Amino acid sequence: MSGPLRLAALPADVARPRYDRDRLRIGIVHFGAGAFARAHLGLATEIAIEAGGDAGLAWGIAGVSLRDPATRDALAPQDGLYTLVERAADAAGAPRSTLRVIGAWREFLVAPEDPGAVLARIAHDDTRIVSLTVTEKGYLADPQRRLRFEHADIAHDLAHPQSPRTAVGFLAHGLALRRAHGLPGVTLMSLDNLPTNGALLRGLVLEFATRIDPPLAAWIDAQCSFAGSIVDRIVPRTTAADRDEIAVRLHQRDAWPVIAEPYFEWALEDRFVAGRPDWARAGVRLVAGASDVAAWERLKLRMVNGSHSSLAYLGVVAGWSTVDAALRQPALRAHLDALLRDEVEPTLDAARTLPDLDLAKYRAGLLERFANPALAHRTAQIAMDGSQKLPQRLLDTVRDRLAAGAPIARLALGIAGWLHFLRGIDEQGRTYPIDDPQAAALAALHASAESLIDGRARAARLLAYAPVFGDLAGSAELLDAVAPALTALREFGVLPTLQRR
Repeated sequence: MSGPLRLAALPADVARPRYDRDRLRIGIVHFGAGAFARAHLGLATEIAIEAGGDAGLAWGIAGVSLRDPATRDALAPQDGLYTLVERAADAAGAPRSTLRVIGAWREFLVAPEDPGAVLARIAHDDTRIVSLTVTEKGYLADPQRRLRFEHADIAHDLAHPQSPRTAVGFLAHGLALRRAHGLPGVTLMSLDNLPTNGALLRGLVLEFATRIDPPLAAWIDAQCSFAGSIVDRIVPRTTAADRDEIAVRLHQRDAWPVIAEPYFEWALEDRFVAGRPDWARAGVRLVAGASDVAAWERLKLRMVNGSHSSLAYLGVVAGWSTVDAALRQPALRAHLDALLRDEVEPTLDAARTLPDLDLAKYRAGLLERFANPALAHRTAQIAMDGSQKLPQRLLDTVRDRLAAGAPIARLALGIAGWLHFLRGIDEQGRTYPIDDPQAAALAALHASAESLIDGRARAARLLAYAPVFGDLAGSAELLDAVAPALTALREFGVLPTLQRR
């Protein structure tokens, strides 16, 4: 069962590309070709290519890594092919899975090795869309959603147009190259979990372009579009055991398969200046404007991501290594259900913005998705980059609740869970890393708070951290809710704290 992956050797029950890959042109350049993009964008585009006939062959994907060559090194010997495995459990809890080999990705570029190739791909005549899944931290935006010009990589990109390091730098300099070549504009599309991600991306790119060349910024504003979207699919990290299991199913080895749940959601603002794949064939919700995306965005960030993060921080500290293991704790499941029903749902205005959505059914379905034992989604993976995730996943909901004079006890437990997680040791005495772009600053903050004896004073010190809490830093109402939750986690532990609620 050695590689590389070959279509001709696949078993009959594994779906595969049903089009001529040799005729596939690259119409999409995607920054961040990790598992999520390959399970989400990759699948939707694969379906659109297959359904589109000759026109569909214009939508091959080039993946760009901004950091390391791992994806390229794994998939280049396989000609970009990989297996998407959808995992669920049957009524008895037994795992079941379906396999599909995806062929839409035709090229993988590693930006630090050859930034010129990335710029040239953005400026290629076939390119119509440039998309991103670079995570919240990849945008280098400050809490006011402005570009962090003081960041060393942004300063480098301003001074070195031929060798950018950041996504925003590549976009601006790549678009400058398109303009210099007399090519038309493209659509830039964010798939990251950020509020109004299309508007955010537009603002950052125009800020950068204005700094290097104001006429370029004017050209981008006039010739390009920025499509906002919200995406939802659970994609756990692929393990060595996953690779071994899939190799048995394939009768050959795939160097980097992707695992996903069957659930798939994508609401997308239909603003494409140079066309797009027929993603509706894959069930994508194509909506008219940013306000239509915003309702789905708020639902996703607050219901899915907010509860996921709350679960993850408490789960890591308690020693519940996977999401399904955590959901088997009745007290945690009851807490999440109440969090969503009582504190998150009232902020959504769903009756007006999502009139066809049954929120109670959605909430129940969400908890069932989390409980899927076939995914083995690790809580530590969800807990990464908390300083970047907390503001939009929990704090925006807190702001709305406080403005309405409503209680935030369950939201506060999620925030306290993150603050408690920063200690870096679980209740079994095992250490874990704090994988966060602000890890050093957070370590210093936690050490400073630990020097205080009084529990409320410790919480106040932590909650005063403006890079995360912004205008909520120093809020007496937030402190009143978080301080007792943090004290309970420290004194009693996660499960007893949940059971007392």
